[in-house]
Amino acid sequence: MTTTDPLTNLEMKTGKTSLHYLLAFDGSPHARAALELLLDLPICSDISAENCILTLMTVLPTQSIGAHEFLQAALDQEQQRMEEAGFIVHTIIKAGNPAATINDYADEIQADMILIGAKGLRAALGIPLGGVAQQVVEYSHCPVLVMRAPYRQIQRVLLLVDGSPSSQRAVDYLAFKCPEGKRRRCTWLPKSVELTAMHVLPPPIEDEPFRRAWMLGPEALYPTPLPLINKEEIESGEQRVAEKLLDETLAVLSQGGFDAQRVIVRGDAAEVALATIRDRQIDLVVCGSRGLSAISSWLLGSLSRKMVHYATCSVLIVK
Repeated sequence: MTTTDPLTNLEMKTGKTSLHYLLAFDGSPHARAALELLLDLPICSDISAENCILTLMTVLPTQSIGAHEFLQAALDQEQQRMEEAGFIVHTIIKAGNPAATINDYADEIQADMILIGAKGLRAALGIPLGGVAQQVVEYSHCPVLVMRAPYRQIQRVLLLVDGSPSSQRAVDYLAFKCPEGKRRRCTWLPKSVELTAMHVLPPPIEDEPFRRAWMLGPEALYPTPLPLINKEEIESGEQRVAEKLLDETLAVLSQGGFDAQRVIVRGDAAEVALATIRDRQIDLVVCGSRGLSAISSWLLGSLSRKMVHYATCSVLIVK
């Protein structure tokens, strides 16, 4: 795993020396929570908010274009507040398909992150942004933060690690290696965060693989004997691989200033993650867009898709 300073990396790749956030704004509590989060991000506040460009974007379905004036007033109010905090802020209202319009514009401005509320103000503003959050995550080319209100600061973060390329990018995204003397901590996260890196091992190997064989048909009553397997040896090997993976992960996080905890458990990855979010009162879960077992035709893996749908906290999906 390697890490890079975000501003240096952006300058090398695109000539940019700032970070550009695109926030899908509809006036909902979830969208306003995303604004509160941006005010807490040390990558903006520790350097200078002027290094962080924020575009507030509202997408109106064609039939709701009459809400333009009301939305413009809301955008102007938030623009003033964020500019007073030092951000460079742009606002834009477009008409069209919300998910496609947001993703297309993110590509156009080379956004470094899209922020979108988990639920929109459909009734008040006529904008079904919450209904397309999944589509934005699915087809975006940059990381997407799906924000849930109310915002009580990001204090506890769960990082799901599985060793896949997108999972490794998620680790790198959280903890950048700081250039000497630049700043104490290079991260997208607020400074006081408690970070837990978790790897979920496969469910335990069953002792009776043929106990339900009768459901497969009469020929399954006398199955061909399989070679004996050493369950303990297999599970021990999986444990060693997991420990090595988390050793590497914690080393990267340490470069970013994190003293992260590690957790290794067995079970269904999504079920374990959702239970951990509930039991530990997690504020943000971070994972890669696709795991090791993702089918090539899928843009989003099963785990990340379930986090967006079912997690009770905000979710950051890293591509």
